[in-house]
Amino acid sequence: MEPIVTENLTKYYGKMLALDNLTMKIRKGHCVGFLGPNGAGKSTTIKILCSLIYPTKGEAHVNGFNPSKEPRNALEDVGCIVEVPDFYPQFNALDVLRYYGKIRGITGRELRERVKEVLEFAGISKWARMKTPKFSRGMKQRLGIAQALLHNPSILILDEPALGLDPRGVVEIRKMLKEIMKQGKTIFLASHMLYEVQEVCDMVAMINKGKLIAYDRVENLEKLFKVQVLEVDLLQPPKPKQLEKVKKLESVKSYSAEKNRIKINFEGDKTAQVKLLAALVKDVRLQVASFRPSVAALEELYLRLVEE
Repeated sequence: MEPIVTENLTKYYGKMLALDNLTMKIRKGHCVGFLGPNGAGKSTTIKILCSLIYPTKGEAHVNGFNPSKEPRNALEDVGCIVEVPDFYPQFNALDVLRYYGKIRGITGRELRERVKEVLEFAGISKWARMKTPKFSRGMKQRLGIAQALLHNPSILILDEPALGLDPRGVVEIRKMLKEIMKQGKTIFLASHMLYEVQEVCDMVAMINKGKLIAYDRVENLEKLFKVQVLEVDLLQPPKPKQLEKVKKLESVKSYSAEKNRIKINFEGDKTAQVKLLAALVKDVRLQVASFRPSVAALEELYLRLVEE
């Protein structure tokens, strides 16, 4: 049984169509990035999964239960953040976690131990007695993740967990999510940032105007866009003879070079990428500092796809 399933999920707000027959299955232990521009239907989907709103038609199932009909059973083993987390202003972080723990039926020594564990995991132990209105946005996101993990759920549903954070905050949240993945939990992560999804998730579901337009493994993103652009950073600018050799390499369709960087239009799988890197180093004798898919190229193509 898949942890999360949607079948022809449709939602209208008045005459506005927010979700259009969304059908997908999320397998256990995977981190699925739910990727789409603002207004694509991501938050609407998450609110239906969390029993905050009802679909116009179609069904969702979480752990085999319909959250619209059996919310308690559906969400018993789920931790979630919906939009920006906020908390009662009179509470400090300890109060927040104790309150949510008691709602979840955790009491006594178990509650004390779990509160300590999630505070440490979220990196906010030293601010445990600080009132939440004094928390920065990043600290509130950390506390939100802590409360979502409090009852040790097997499923996490997160709506834009890095939204509005500075670069350091984004990196910290990303690190937390990678640690959670190692625990074998199923994560459904809504985001409008392609790079965030690439860094954290192993699967990606793309949505636009309420419609699912692609669902595949992250490493197949280039195939979904029907293009692969590799960025190769070098310690020294390449010589003309080296560029001639690059042009003749297997799987290289074309290239462009600027200072210490070569962008290669490439055709092939991961094995072909390994062979290409080896050839650049051994045959062309380039001093390669980094070798990676071009995020900028993917973002440009992704934007073009959702515009279409």
